[in-house]
This record gives sequence, structure tokens and C-alpha cells, in this order.
Amino acid sequence: MSRELIEDRGAQRRFESPIIQVVSSRDGKTLAALTADGEIVLVPRSELRNSDAWTVVPVHDGALCLAQDCSENAFLSGGEDGKLVRISADGTTEILHDGRRWIECVASTPTHLAFSSGKQLEVRNAAGRETLKTLEHPSTVTGIVFDTKGKRIAASHYNGASLWFVQAKVDNVRPYEWKGSHIGIAIHPGGDALVTSMQENDLHGWRLADGHNMRMSGYPKQVKSMAFTRNGRWLATSGADSIVLWPFFGGGPMGKPPIEIARLPGFFVSAVCPNPKEDIVAGGFEDGTLLLAEIGGGDQRVLPVCTGQTDNGARGRVTSIAFTPQGGALIFGTEEGTLGTVDLSAAS
Repeated sequence: MSRELIEDRGAQRRFESPIIQVVSSRDGKTLAALTADGEIVLVPRSELRNSDAWTVVPVHDGALCLAQDCSENAFLSGGEDGKLVRISADGTTEILHDGRRWIECVASTPTHLAFSSGKQLEVRNAAGRETLKTLEHPSTVTGIVFDTKGKRIAASHYNGASLWFVQAKVDNVRPYEWKGSHIGIAIHPGGDALVTSMQENDLHGWRLADGHNMRMSGYPKQVKSMAFTRNGRWLATSGADSIVLWPFFGGGPMGKPPIEIARLPGFFVSAVCPNPKEDIVAGGFEDGTLLLAEIGGGDQRVLPVCTGQTDNGARGRVTSIAFTPQGGALIFGTEEGTLGTVDLSAAS
């Protein structure tokens, strides 16, 4: 039986609670994971193959979200304890907000950070101490995202999404309406479209130029993970037994079928993450399998990173995947508490 890529070029470690989110710092020098119990796991880029060198820092009493910080080598996390916390690569923490409501979503650019609690979305400066504006939404915010230039921020909520200009003196929200529960959000890298995942097994999108509606359906399961590829040509999604890619070129996605890659019959994709430098998508499955798949071309290669089984039992459903900004390393987590890393720069 051949060895798995993670055995030769990475490491893994089992934690007591599920890994709910993973992310890389902006400079790629540190990778991080957040457990449901509220611990942050910090992985130096130089220690991808040595799990004994990973640092575990208790941060929350029940954790909910994790993101890059505005600075190069730090992170932001939110929890059920109402705290927004900055975690530096050396493990030091700083509480930026301590409220009564859960911090359910967090996002940042190099110049701004934003977090949501209930219907409110708060935008702050990079230092995290000055509130620039508080944006009220019609219902609980379920997802937030900045556009590539950091000029706009979008939020998903019940019956649609809202788009705001970060530095506008007048909060003239642009609403995008579609009945139903919208549970996640993504924005096209070129600013061409806004897409939400639905409580039903569908995606809904709006062309930002004119507000034209776009519906992407046919999934056997709910789409809980989606992201645009590096050039915005494709939207990679979970929700099927393969990675589903919708074309956002040549007039797509309306009137154009998606392509499907890295099929694993009998198991559904639970998390996706496009590589920021190459035409490659990582797909994690409900059994714990993780694959790297090429986009485009007639002979699309698939590289297995790991299967769903370890020496200690099943890895569990893959919950989150992240690449470093340079694309040379990845980190992933699972529902059973497995945290894995792989150094792809050494792969041939």
C-alpha cells in the first residue's frame, strides 16, 4: 500500500473537539486552526512536518469563526463568549471586543476588519480599536466578505444579501433580494458577481453590473463551502460527490453547465479551496479524504493527499481547507478533530 502524501510531506494531530476553521496568515509564515472548544492551534510554516512544534492557545469559551488579521502574521477569532480576539503568531492574545452576543462572522483586509453579531456588522480600522461604522441588516448576518480591493463589504442574511461601501460617508446599502435563507457568501475577484449559498441545495447569484439574478442548482446536498478560483473563471463548490465548478466567463454561469472534477463515488465533498497561484482546487470529503485536482484540460490530474482513515480511526468530515497565499502549503481540519498540514513546495 502506497504512503499518503501527508505522511511524506506533512503532519497531523488529533484534538478533542472538531476543527471548525483553518486559515493562513497574510505572509504565509503561520497557519492556524480553531477548535470548537475555543483553542487556536498555531503552525509555523517551518514546522509543517512536526506536529510537536505546534502551539495551542486557549482563546474562547466556544469558538465560531477565524480569519486573517489585517497585519501580516496574526489572526482574528470570534466566539460564543462575545469576544473578538487578535492572536499573534507567538501566541499572545488581545481582546478587541467583549460583548454579550455571539461573534459569528469575521473578515479583514490590510486596512479594515469587520465582524458580525446578530443583525449588526461592525467595521473597524486595522488596529481594531476604532469603530468606523455599524451596519444594520434585516436579519441575522450569516456570512461576510470584502471585495478584492477592500472597498466594499457584502453580507448574507435571510431573503438575500447587502453590499456596502466601506468608506462611504453615507451608508447607502445596495440590497440584493431573493426569498429564502442565505447561509454563506462569496464575491467575484473582479467584482463581477455576488453569490450566496442557500438553505436549500442551491446557489443564488447577482450580476453586480445590473443586479441580474443567477441561479445554480442541481446539488444533492447543501453547499456549505464555495470559493472563486484565482482568476475568477470558476466558482468551486461542495455539495456533490465531486468538486463542482461553475464557469464565470463567456456569459456564464447562466446557460452553461458546470464541470465536475475529483469524483469520489459514495462520498460528498464537504469543503473546497482553490490554490491562489495554480489552477488547482483542494477538495475535502465527508469521510476525511483530501484530494488536489487540476482545473481544465482533457486529462485532469488528481493527487490524493490522504484517505479517510488513520491509524487512530476515521479522520471525519473535512470542515475547512486553506492554502498559504504563496500556494506552497495547505492546512485542513475535520469534524473528528484531525488537523493536517502538507508542504506542497516539496512535491514533484
